[in-house]
Amino acid sequence: MKIALLARNPHLYSHQRICEAARARGHEIEVFNTLRVSINITSRRPMLYYRKRRLEDFDAVIPRIGASITFYGLAVLRQFEVMGVYPLNESVAIGRSRDKLRCLQLLARRGIGLPVTAYTNDPKQAEDVIDLVGGAPVVIKLLEGTQGIGVVLGETMKSAKSVIEAFQGAKVNILVQQFIEEAHSTDIRALVIGERVVAAMQRRGPPGEFRSNLHRGGLGEKVRITPQERAMAVKAARTLGLNVCGVDMLRSKTGPLVMELNSSPGIEGLEKATGVDVAGLMIEFLERNAPHGNTRTKGKG
Repeated sequence: MKIALLARNPHLYSHQRICEAARARGHEIEVFNTLRVSINITSRRPMLYYRKRRLEDFDAVIPRIGASITFYGLAVLRQFEVMGVYPLNESVAIGRSRDKLRCLQLLARRGIGLPVTAYTNDPKQAEDVIDLVGGAPVVIKLLEGTQGIGVVLGETMKSAKSVIEAFQGAKVNILVQQFIEEAHSTDIRALVIGERVVAAMQRRGPPGEFRSNLHRGGLGEKVRITPQERAMAVKAARTLGLNVCGVDMLRSKTGPLVMELNSSPGIEGLEKATGVDVAGLMIEFLERNAPHGNTRTKGKG
């Protein structure tokens, strides 16, 4: 296969491993800086250009689109789709996962366990929103945040109210969520590829830090997840239409709760914690679903 990898930094562990895995299986793969790809929207002749070079004859595209460039990255990915190139994750599915509010609404409709979550645009309702999720302490999240950035713990009604009012005063959209104390600053990252969880690790925040993200100094270790957690992760991925994603879950008194889905999950922590060849499994998924010469399907809207 001829594969395009959309990534701004080709030197990241995840991107290097994906390229290694593809080449080890005899595929051709090229990395393109997403922001340097130009889109030519012409009737019946959709095309993409990279530094004046036409990007054509690709069988598959692997989108590793950072949250800060979601809008442009999805525009580029849609153009690949219109050209009939098979995406590891479709643009519509990535868009659903990046909009945290929409993501939770879709998961809730399917009956997937979630922390109690509230949303309002009125700072005068700060106390009401805090009460809706069970009272302080509460977790306050930026809708556009990633890697634990923009996630604040409001430990008291007064502090939580102040944070909410400050964010809303700055015209920033936020979610207010129930704080799951019994999780003890840990969560589960389950990596779903296709219809199964291929690897899972437990992430633990450093002392004094309630966030467990590895980018915030958290530690990851291999964990055995329950059949219920496995089924929930797969159902969550299917609900958003993601072929490959990281599903972050908390273990609560009432069972597993999904926090969010990451459509471009980092694989370094997972591979080192579990020993699973995650990058290779991603390429194997493309081999099964986008075989050479059989990927020129009509782009979806």
